[in-house]
This record gives sequence, structure tokens and C-alpha cells, in this order.
Amino acid sequence: MTEKSDKPFTILVVDDEPDLETLVTQRLRRIIRKGEYNFVFARNGVEALKMLRKEKDGEEHIDMVLSDINMPQMDGLTLLSQLPEVDPNLRAVIVSAYGDMRNIRTAMNRGAFDFVTKPIDFEDLRLTIQRTKNHLAEWRTALASRDQLVSIKRELKIAGETQQSILPTSFPRNENYDIYANMVPAREVGGDMYDVLEISDGKVFAVVADVTGKGVPAALMMMAVRMAFKGCITSSGDLGAALAATNELLAEDSPEEMFITMIALIYDPESGDCSYASAGHHAPLLVKTDGSTQEVQLSAGIALGVFPGFSYENRKITLKPGESLLLYSDGVTEAMTNEREEFGIERLSSVFSNLESANAKSYTDRVFDAVRDFVGDAVQSDDITCLCVHRSKAASVAKSTFTASKSKA
Repeated sequence: MTEKSDKPFTILVVDDEPDLETLVTQRLRRIIRKGEYNFVFARNGVEALKMLRKEKDGEEHIDMVLSDINMPQMDGLTLLSQLPEVDPNLRAVIVSAYGDMRNIRTAMNRGAFDFVTKPIDFEDLRLTIQRTKNHLAEWRTALASRDQLVSIKRELKIAGETQQSILPTSFPRNENYDIYANMVPAREVGGDMYDVLEISDGKVFAVVADVTGKGVPAALMMMAVRMAFKGCITSSGDLGAALAATNELLAEDSPEEMFITMIALIYDPESGDCSYASAGHHAPLLVKTDGSTQEVQLSAGIALGVFPGFSYENRKITLKPGESLLLYSDGVTEAMTNEREEFGIERLSSVFSNLESANAKSYTDRVFDAVRDFVGDAVQSDDITCLCVHRSKAASVAKSTFTASKSKA
């Protein structure tokens, strides 16, 4: 790999021999004439450092130092030790007497990239310079890639913060019920989503969805799905119809092999009635007052975006006072340890036993804590989302209000 640049590769030769400059320019005149290489000269380490510091200020561009070891005022080994302070990316090649392995070893320990021996074999020197140039080009490419990666990570961090800002962090509640949700992406951005919205007659709409895949493509698709479904449910007020309309939109425009599972509900805090419809999503978990659980029966409903013309059925369940309904993504049950063991539905069900306080946030936090404890130091393999609707034991009816409740990872 060779470096492509308008500027020649500039080599600072540091040697106190007065004839070396003439010898180098004569013996390497062909590559100098091609404009690939440029040589500048210094008589000792002190003079070399002055030239390098000027180069740092923009007066000269030096890529490589070719230095003798034995010189007055400052020798080559001392110069080597000071080069990182001037430019840590500068490459140095040392010139040493044949067989002087002690100084060569010291030079390599102080950061020399390579060495040549005296008397100088100029063909060997040419090859050493070319090898150094190629190495430096690869190094600069790596640095540029690193900087680009840092920039990408910074942009992904902003994208993740933007995505999180779209998700509700304040949830409706009153003395009869409360709702809480949280989502932790596996990467900077995720393909899971939840939403909560107060609608007419004091009822509350909630949804949890999961796009196949992770990262930016899934996140972009999820934002589109969120907007599409929210528009459909606002227009129709019917969960099954809204899922069918969203499916028609996605079946026409969604990328191949990218589909969305979703479960949506409309909860009536006054009666405890909960209408729900599913598009290929996991069944919600009904948490009873004694901490036992039961998977809620789902109607048939394929994932959104697979093919058009599919209808989705509404079902209903009534939460008794003290009961809760948990909606979750497969990142919960499919969370894995390093030994590839999954968290599973049985562990999820056992989370709700022996809870002293029963509310939506305590249930949701308990799920995230249990998953985190189970997987240990294993890398999170999928986005994790939970949404809980809890009906309190209070009998009175009160007007619902929004209260701020920040999600915690």
C-alpha cells in the first residue's frame, strides 16, 4: 500500500558527515526527480529538533527521520527519545555501524521503526525508505478510520438519544391504575418501541413493537412504524383495524426480510377492561394478586409487513383490582448467558413472586434487574422492552394525570 499525496514524502537525514548530503542526493536522484521523495538535512539532534518543531508550525512537512547514532551536541539515541514529544506519528530509521547490536536494540526500544548499517547500501536504504513510507501510509489510514469511527459513534450516540427522547418518559396514572415502560437497546439505537397515549373517555392506548434486526436500519423502520400506527389508531380507534391498515402500508414499502411484531391495547381504568390485538408478538403476561402469572390468549395475527390483506382480531381481558398486564419484547425471554442459556418465560414468571410493593414501575424494574442478573457479563444480544399496566386495589375513580418518571437502563 502506498500513500497517495500531492506532497512528496519528506525525509530528514541527521548526520554530521558533510559529504552525506551530496552522496544521498546523487545516489537517490532518480526517485527524487520523480517527486516522490524530498530530503532535508541536519548535522545533529539539536538542529534536527529545531527543524521538526518548525515543521510542526507548518514551515516544513517531515514524514521520516533517518538518523546516525554518533553525533555531537545530541546523539541519535537521545533524539529518538524526544521525537514522540514533537510528533508521535513520526517514523524514525537509525543508521548504525555493522554489528552494533547494543545500540540497535536500544534504538528499537526507543521507538525506531527500522535500521540500516554503515557503510550504507543505497539499494537497501531505498527499500527501507519505501517500507517505512508504506507503513506510515497504512498507519495514517488506520488513524483516519479511527477518527471516522469516533465520528460515527458520536452520531450514533446522538441518534440513540434522539430515539430515546421520542419514547414517553411520563405516564398516565391515577389512584386506580398506573403504567410504566422502559426500553434498553442492544446497540446505540434499537428496533424496539413502546408508546403510551391518553385517548377519549379517559381510556389509555399502549403498544410494544419489535422490528427484526438491530441498529440503525431497525431504528429507522421503527420510527416509521410508530408514526404509521399512531396515525391509524387515532383515525379508527380500533386496534385490529389499525394493525391491518399499518400492515398494508408496510407490505408495500418495507424492505425485504424486515418485519415488525406488535401488540397494542386500549385500557379502561374505570372498568379494568383491556382490549388488545397482536401482530405476531409474544402473548402478554397477566400478573395476579398472589404473584402467579398466566399468558394471555392471543388471536392469530402475523407480523406486520409480511404480506398485505391480513385482518387482525380484537380480544378483551378484564384486570381485577391488584392485577397487572405485562407487555414485553423477545429481548427479555431470549436474553442469554455466555453459555447460551436463555432467560425464558418461566424465569420471567417467577420475577413477580414475593414483591412487597405492587405497581407498574416496580414490576418493570424487577424484570430488567432479573434479566441483568441472569446474563451477568454476557453481551446484550437484543433490545429489551417492557410495558406494564397495573390496576390498583383502590375502588374510587379519579381523573388520570401524567407524572414524570424517567426510564432507567
